[in-house]
Amino acid sequence: MTLVSPAELAGLLDSGAKVRVLDVRWALAEPDGRAAFEAGHIPGAVYVDLETELSDHSVPGRGRHPLPSGDALEAALRSWGVDAGDTVVVYDDWNRAGSSRAWWVLRAAGLDDVRILDGGLAGWRAAGLAEESGSASAPAGSITVEHRNLEAGALPSLTAEQAARIAAEGVLLDARAPERFRGEVEPVDPVAGHIPGAANLPSTALLNADGTFLAPDELRAAFAASGISEAGATGTYCGSGVTASVVVAAAAITGVDLALFPGSWSQWCSNPENPVETGSAQG
Repeated sequence: MTLVSPAELAGLLDSGAKVRVLDVRWALAEPDGRAAFEAGHIPGAVYVDLETELSDHSVPGRGRHPLPSGDALEAALRSWGVDAGDTVVVYDDWNRAGSSRAWWVLRAAGLDDVRILDGGLAGWRAAGLAEESGSASAPAGSITVEHRNLEAGALPSLTAEQAARIAAEGVLLDARAPERFRGEVEPVDPVAGHIPGAANLPSTALLNADGTFLAPDELRAAFAASGISEAGATGTYCGSGVTASVVVAAAAITGVDLALFPGSWSQWCSNPENPVETGSAQG
């Protein structure tokens, strides 16, 4: 199960089930969500810093948001109060990006029961559910992470070479906005364009206007239109591996295991030997 609704989460919390709620507020324009968390969050939630706890910026050559090590993630999980057997619910307030990144990282590390709050914090508020304010912490957890190298963990991932091969021989989805895919603008990385042969499927196209994921049949249709099915070599990337996690989560809802290129465009374009394609031609 990939998603949990606000009503379902409220029911789990009220039942006393072993649930740990993680607030992963992050946006490209505002990566630090701690002030927003302290202004109001789901009761019992703890704040997770995507930049420092779900990424390891000391790793060179792996893009703008390199994956953390299993050891560092285990320490973070314990600081968030996560124990073995917990249901972990992750949420954010911007296009399911922060929560999907957390979902992917935790699932890749070997945690089985990780769910994204469908609709994020806006959905929780729209349901009229309670909030808390101020800082928050949790008693230390005791979970042990199964996979120490997340790039060889429980979810499929791609190297730059593998991503290039899939773009040439299968289907590689670029989850960025169309204008960034086409190379018309590039607000973050030093080079504009996309991996040659990739197809554009913006992560936001997989969400409804209220930030919930499209229904499974609608997701299947969107992926089928991009050439994705249960068979064949498939993968996805974005700018730095964050919003592409939304695409992986959406694929998981339909039963498809889509491989993630964690370094994404920020890693690809940092190597001057890698070719760059612009325009709307796909595959």
